[in-house]
Amino acid sequence: MRVYHEHLRVPASWWALGFALVILFGGELVAGLVYAGSGWPLALGSLAALAVAVAAALALSGRAAVEVQDQELRAGKARLALGQAGEVTALDERQTRRLRSTQADPAAFVMTRPYLRRAVYVEVTGAGPGGPYWLVGSRQPEKLADAIGKSRPAARTGDLPVG
Repeated sequence: MRVYHEHLRVPASWWALGFALVILFGGELVAGLVYAGSGWPLALGSLAALAVAVAAALALSGRAAVEVQDQELRAGKARLALGQAGEVTALDERQTRRLRSTQADPAAFVMTRPYLRRAVYVEVTGAGPGGPYWLVGSRQPEKLADAIGKSRPAARTGDLPVG
């Protein structure tokens, strides 16, 4: 049963910036190719290819999802059995920034995005995957931490949460 689900989609402002860059650099590209004598078909094809590349990059970077389901935490393709989850804390912006930079453990599993300013800290007990802790970016870290906390005892006893 799914307890929590969140897609880490790229915000609309990044799409607007991406297409503004396509217009800016695409205009230069088209002008350069036409001026060099390559012709309009090649110039417009290059502009279309640039737009598709930017759209694909933004779409792919926003495909990651975070789920609490079936007694495990899923962050992208990584999975952590909730029976191995220790301390769970929703972090504010300052705490998240510190755990992504100066206080980061290189052995930890980190799945954040530059546009997500907050995250959830999940301590890994035992010999779990991902080192000493997981740092998972979220737009709603309190809800994610709460879902992990509610599902964690069930994972340790083998029961699924109800409601």
